Amino acid sequence: MIARATNDDAAALALRALAATLDEPRRAERFLALTGLDAAELRACAGEPQLLAALLEFLESHEPDLVTVAEQVGCKPTDLVNARTELGA
Repeated sequence: MIARATNDDAAALALRALAATLDEPRRAERFLALTGLDAAELRACAGEPQLLAALLEFLESHEPDLVTVAEQVGCKPTDLVNARTELGA
């Protein structure tokens, strides 16, 4: 999809990845536990580049999640990695 994302493209892709992550209960619980955020805090900062980059880094740390989420949002795993780089993590 995106070879070299702009920051807006990266954020949009990361938001789609966040939705896909939260759609799977075990993955969502792991992400919330690792970040220390609760649902209200997550909603409040969902669009912040730091959170989006942290989400993408979380996915990168477990390749099966990275691949699954990439498939769900219709991109390649490397697109998610590139988006994290663009977001500054």
